[in-house]
Amino acid sequence: MRQLRMLVVAVLAGALIFGMTSGATVAQAPRRGGTLNFIVSAQPPSFDAHREATFALIHPARPHYNLLVKFDPQAYPKVVADLAESWTVSADGLTYTFKIRRGVRFHDGSTLTSRDIKASYEKIIFPKGDVVSARQATYEMVQSVEAPDANTVVFKLKWKSPSFLQAVASPWNWIYKAEIIERDPHWYERNVMGTGPFKFVEYVRGSHWAGVRNENYWVKDRPYLDGYRALFIGSATAQVNAIKSGQALVEFRGFSPTQRDDIVATMGSRATVQESSWLCNNIVVFNTKRKPFDDARFRKALTLAIDRWGGSEALSKIAFVGPVGGLLRPGGPYETPQADLQKIAGYGRDITEARVEARKLLAEVGVPDGFEFNLLNRNIQMPYSFVGIFLIDQWRQVGLRVNHVVKETGPYLADERAGNFDAAVDFNCDFYDDPDLQLVKFLSADKSPLNYGGYTDRTLDRLYTEQNRSTDARHRLVLVRQFERRLLSDRVWQIYILWWKRILPHSTRLHGYKISPSHYLEDLQDVWISE
Repeated sequence: MRQLRMLVVAVLAGALIFGMTSGATVAQAPRRGGTLNFIVSAQPPSFDAHREATFALIHPARPHYNLLVKFDPQAYPKVVADLAESWTVSADGLTYTFKIRRGVRFHDGSTLTSRDIKASYEKIIFPKGDVVSARQATYEMVQSVEAPDANTVVFKLKWKSPSFLQAVASPWNWIYKAEIIERDPHWYERNVMGTGPFKFVEYVRGSHWAGVRNENYWVKDRPYLDGYRALFIGSATAQVNAIKSGQALVEFRGFSPTQRDDIVATMGSRATVQESSWLCNNIVVFNTKRKPFDDARFRKALTLAIDRWGGSEALSKIAFVGPVGGLLRPGGPYETPQADLQKIAGYGRDITEARVEARKLLAEVGVPDGFEFNLLNRNIQMPYSFVGIFLIDQWRQVGLRVNHVVKETGPYLADERAGNFDAAVDFNCDFYDDPDLQLVKFLSADKSPLNYGGYTDRTLDRLYTEQNRSTDARHRLVLVRQFERRLLSDRVWQIYILWWKRILPHSTRLHGYKISPSHYLEDLQDVWISE
C-alpha cells in the first residue's frame, strides 16, 4: 500500500509538472520592461570568456557581448547570424567568408568592423605571450583569419572540418574591441565592454552583477528587459527559497529532483518545469607530477573503486547527476554503446570484483592501507559537494583516506592551473555534441590549457587530430573509441564520474527561454518577463 501511495503521488506530481510545462508553450506577446533577477551560484574568476570555462562568468556577463554567429536558443543546435549577417563556404570547404553587419556599435560608441572580429579570433586561436586561450586546440584546423575589408572576415582552414561552423559559434567567443586587445590583451580579464544587448552597470562581489538595456542595440526593439541582476547565492537552500519567494525567477543551471519538487509544491501554477539531458559532467583529474598519481596502476585502482551504477541510482535522487556514460553525452550522437562502456575500467557491474582488483593494484604500487591524499573541490553544493563526498566514501572502501579541500571558484581554478593539488573534482561542460569539443580537454598539457593533469600523451594528440580531419563518420567513431579507451582505461589520465541532467523549475513570469543540453547559450536578448 505504501508503494502504491508513493506511485500515485509520483504520477500526480508528474501530471502537474507536465501540465505546467505544456502551459508555458502558449504564445504570448512579449512585454517590454522589468528587471530579471536570476541566481548564479559562484563568482567569476575573471571577466575574459576567452580564458575561462565556467558558468560563473558566462551567466552574468554574456549579455554584454555578441558573437560572430551563434546557436539559436529557440531552435538548438541551429546556427544563426549574429554580428555576421551572412556567410559562405567555398566548394572545397577550406574557406569561410563572413559578411559583417554595418552600424553595430560598441558600448563606448565606437563602430564595430571586421578588424574587431579578426583581433578577437586571433586572441582565441593564436594567443601571444602569456595570454591564455582555453580553446586554442579546438581551432587547430585554422590557418589564418583575414579581414580584407571593413565588413568581411575570412577564415582559411588547413583541412576541411565538419564542425568548424559550430566551433565558430561557441558562446565563449565574445567579440572584443581590437584597439583594446592590441593595447592590453589582459584588459578584458578585469573590464567589460562589448556590443551586446545590455551594458555593464556594476559587479559587487558576493552580492550581484547588474546590466542595463543598451538603448542603441542593433537588433530592433531588443532587448525587452530594462535590465537584469545576477544574484550570487551559494547556499542551495537559499537558492530554492529565492525562487519560491520570487526574489529570483530562475537559476539557469538547474536544481535536483527534490529541490524541483519543493519549488513546485510551494509555487503550484506559478512554476514551470523544463528538463533536458545535459552536455555536462564531473570528472576527476590527477596531478601526474606527484607520486603515486604518476603511476597508471594507482590511477586505475582509483577508478575501479567507484561504483558508478550504484552512485547513479543514489545521487540522482538528491542531485542533478545520474547518467553513466563515457566521453560523449549519453543519448547523444556519439554516445558509448553499453557493450563498449562496460569494458572500460571502472564501468563493470560487479563492484566487489572491481575493488578486489583495485586493492591488488594498490599493493603493486606499494600504497599502504590508510594512504592519505587531498581531493580539491569547488564550493558549489550542486553537484560538486555531493560528488566529492561520494568519491571519498568510494575510495575509503579500498583503504584510502581522503581529505576534502573545498575552495571558491577563483582559488579552486588557480590551484588547478598551478598544479597545486593531488586530485581534483573537475568538470567538462560544452555547448555542442562533437568530439572536437569534448576531447580537447584531455590533450597533452602543452596543447590544451584545460588539461590540469600535467601529462603528455602524443597518442591522444594524434588520435584527436586524426578524428578532427576525418570525413568518414564511421572511421571517426573508431578513433573516438580508441581515444576514450586510452584515456579512461589504459592510461587513466582522468576519469569520468557521472553525467548531469538539467532540471529547471522557474517562475511562469519568465518567457523566451527554452531549455537545451547546454547552459551556456542565453544572452537574454529575447527574454522577457510578465507582470
